[in-house]
Formats: sequence, structure tokens, C-alpha cells
Amino acid sequence: MLIYPAIDLYEGKAVRLFKGDYAQMQIFSDDPISVAKDFAAQGAKCIHLVDLEGAKSGTTPNFDTVCAIKKATNLFCEIGGGIRDMATVEKYLSAGIDRVILGTAAVTTPGFVEEATAKYGEKIAVGIDIRDGLVAIKGWTELSNENAFNFCEKMANLGVQTMVCTDISKDGAMQGANHALYQELSEKCKMQIIASGGVSSMEDVKRLAAMNIHGAIIGKAYYTGAICLKDAIEVAR
Repeated sequence: MLIYPAIDLYEGKAVRLFKGDYAQMQIFSDDPISVAKDFAAQGAKCIHLVDLEGAKSGTTPNFDTVCAIKKATNLFCEIGGGIRDMATVEKYLSAGIDRVILGTAAVTTPGFVEEATAKYGEKIAVGIDIRDGLVAIKGWTELSNENAFNFCEKMANLGVQTMVCTDISKDGAMQGANHALYQELSEKCKMQIIASGGVSSMEDVKRLAAMNIHGAIIGKAYYTGAICLKDAIEVAR
């Protein structure tokens, strides 16, 4: 299993939200590039990046910071947040970003997912943000009518190879990951599953690794020191 340490970007800073609530935002660093360099120093091979402003607005306000992180570390970088058209997909991929994650657009315009996947294959992932069994959109501010498991099946049929799955109720809460959800997703969805939200202890890392899923995202637990990134990477390996 791969460990994806995360940097959530807002106004060029590394921040974390509590359960997806923008009103409960905590700034962890004014220098996300130095955070990314620390990831590399601890043995990370990849970084999960989110443009929180872009997630709400459908734009790319943190594009320059994302590119600077890639340039400074040369790690595998995936980016989500606000990627809702082919021009934005191409903007990131042509700048050297390794994978883009489609979220809101995957729900509202599945034809876009099909087009992007047909053109870029494994460089396209879909983020599924789950609240009460349904898929949330627009920076988690709205609930769609899409059932999470039906949505995953639909994405697989469109050729999507990687799903980044977040249980919003666990995200930033430091209460552990929803292991049952990720187990069920890994069994039902024939894709690479990346678990996100609530990975807050080494026990979480061990249990997820035992499921043989593709990856796990570590966010707040890194910033608070609850998880030693170097140790988590070792355990996951």
C-alpha cells in the first residue's frame, strides 16, 4: 500500500478542515513547499494535493503552488479540487502533474469523465466524497442523489482506474478511518482504492494495508504528530 501524505491548499497555505467545514479551517503552514520537502525526506513517493478554493469555485487559484511543489520534490503528485473541464485537466498534466482527480464534475457531467479517461487513461482518477452513503459535491457543500457504490460501478464502466474515497464524517476528526467502508469498496469496486479521511493512527495504517488496497491518505495526523510519516510508509510497504 502506498502512503499519500496530503497538503490541502487555501490561499497558498497548507490547511486542514474539520469534516469538510470551511468555517473550521486550521492553518498548519505558510510554506507548503517545505512541508512537501519534509514528506520526501521521510521517504514519501507521492503527494495528495487538494485546492480547497478550487473545489468551491471550479477554478485553479493554487496552480502555481501545486507546480512549485512538484518542481521542488519531483514526487508523484495528484491534484483534486475544481477540475471540471478538459482545459483544466490539460493545464495540470501539461505542467507535469502526474494525476488529476475529478470530483464534482464526475457526478454532474459523467461524459467529461469518459472523455478525460479516454484521452489520458490512468492519469485520471475520480474522488468520491461520501456522506451518509451519498456522494457529496462542490467542496462537500452539497449532497447529490448518487449512491456511493452505484457511483463507483458507473465510474469503473467509464474506464476509471483509481478512486480516492473519503468518508467526510471522519475527515479531520482524528477518530479513525471507516474500515468497513473501505473493505466494502475494495471488494465491490474493481479499481485502485485510495482511502482518505480519518487515517489517524498506526493501527489505521496497519488495518488498511492488510486489506490490500492501493493507498491511504494521511493528512491531519501528520501535522499533529499523531502518525510518524516515515514509520507509516514502512508499515504500509
